[in-house]
Amino acid sequence: MSETDRLGDDTVVTILDRAARGINPVLDLALTDPFGIKARTFGPTAEERGAAEALLDGIAWILDTIQVPGTASWEKAGDDERARWWVTRIGAINTLAVAFPGVFGVLLNRLPIQDVLGFANQAVVLVAVAREHGVTERSDQVNLLASVLCTRETDARAGTAGRTGSADEGSLWLPFPLIGALWRTARTVRALSDELDKRPRPGRTSTLLGNIPVIGVVAGYLGERGALVRAAKQGEKWIASRASRPASVRVVR
Repeated sequence: MSETDRLGDDTVVTILDRAARGINPVLDLALTDPFGIKARTFGPTAEERGAAEALLDGIAWILDTIQVPGTASWEKAGDDERARWWVTRIGAINTLAVAFPGVFGVLLNRLPIQDVLGFANQAVVLVAVAREHGVTERSDQVNLLASVLCTRETDARAGTAGRTGSADEGSLWLPFPLIGALWRTARTVRALSDELDKRPRPGRTSTLLGNIPVIGVVAGYLGERGALVRAAKQGEKWIASRASRPASVRVVR
């Protein structure tokens, strides 16, 4: 039996469906505004305001400047700009967690933890990018993940039909829900074992430098960052070739 056949498509689809089912509610949470701070970006600031109001307006200005989902600048952004945001902002933060094992050099590089986290990071960002381009059906998201991360062309619609549910609601209220999504996704996809090394991966140079303690963090970050950008580009090409949308989808720069 070849390595490709160790896991059947049905098994891969089931695992990726579980991952997408956990990722989507966290991405929904990023759009919420429980304290009404994002709402301040949609109107002018009051002429007379106290210190507390000024502080909240300052926070709102920062969120609007970096285009956090749910702000006025986010609403004005196009699909491509929003997709790039997930790669450049959230992808960059999560990549720090992916690269951290590199501080120990070859000692931890022998373990699959970095591949699992790298796979999970790309899965989270790919689902986010897909949503910004109108791919909201979970079965389509699963097919996208299978194509980009596992080099498999699957038909998940039948396999995921009727499946419902979401991530554990209690876990959605962690202080950093998107970081939490990375770790939960990592726990889910580690069952893919032999599929993990099929994702877009860091280049050979960064991989070699990753074996050096401490330096491996920087090398690992840059390598995983480049791999994440390539994964996003492949994802958008997949969407453009399959999604029935009138406007063409441009790849992430």
